[in-house]
Amino acid sequence: MPFNPPRSDLAVFTHALAARLPGDPWSTAYARHGEYSDQIRTTAELWDIGAVGYAATNFVLNHEAVLARADGPRLLVFDRPRYRSQFMVVALQPDAHHDAFHLVAEPNGITVPADPARAAAQVARRLLPRYEAALRQVRHNTARPVPRRPAPPVISGNVSMAWYPDGAVGAVTGVGDATGLLYSHGFQYHPCDRMFLLPASYGDREQLARVQAVSQQLARIGVGVTVRPAPTSPMPVARPARPPAPAVASPSR
Repeated sequence: MPFNPPRSDLAVFTHALAARLPGDPWSTAYARHGEYSDQIRTTAELWDIGAVGYAATNFVLNHEAVLARADGPRLLVFDRPRYRSQFMVVALQPDAHHDAFHLVAEPNGITVPADPARAAAQVARRLLPRYEAALRQVRHNTARPVPRRPAPPVISGNVSMAWYPDGAVGAVTGVGDATGLLYSHGFQYHPCDRMFLLPASYGDREQLARVQAVSQQLARIGVGVTVRPAPTSPMPVARPARPPAPAVASPSR
C-alpha cells in the first residue's frame, strides 16, 4: 500500500474551506490514522467511482478531515497523493438503504488547489450541485421506493426465469456455475431486483435465442431451466435506513 506523507496544514485548510462554502454553516472534524485500517471506516462511505475514490482507498492517508452541513451533505478532504500543492474533496454517502441508490449517479469528488478561496469556489461550482442532486434523488427513492420486480421462486439445482410485462426476462438461481453462463448470454445482475435481467432492448426474437442458448449450455452442466409468467408484483414499501456509520472522533468548530 503506497504511503502518502501527511501535510501539516490539512486541518487549517479544512477550517478555511468550510468557512467559505455555501449554505448553512459547515462543521469540521479532523482525525489522524495510526494505520491504514483506521481510514476504512470513512473511506467505506465514499460516493465516488473515479480517481478520487481510487486515491482514498489505495493510499495510506495518515489523516483526514470531514466537513458536514446540518441538512445532510458530508465531504471528505485529504492530501492528494504525490501532489503537495493540492487536496482532494469527495462526497460521502447518506445513511440510506442500498435500494435508495438505485440508478443514482455517484457525485464523485474533485481535486482542488491548496488555496481555500479557490478551492471553495470549485467545490461550490463543480461538486456540490451534483452532490445535492444525488442526495435529493436518494431521499425521493427512500420515500417512494422504486417498485421491485417480484422474483420467480428459486428451485434447487435449477435456473428459474420469468418474462415481465415490460419485456425483460428475469432469472434467479442458487447454482454458482450458472451465473457465469447467464452473464455470457447478456443477463446482468440488478441488485435492486435481486435477480439477473435480460433487457427488453434485445427484442423478443433475440431474447428467445439467448434463453434457448443458455438453457442448452446449462443442461450440459446438469442445470435445468424453468420459464414462467412473472409473479404478481407486490406494493413497494419504504426501505429502512441502514445503520449510521461511526462518526469521526475529533474536535469540531
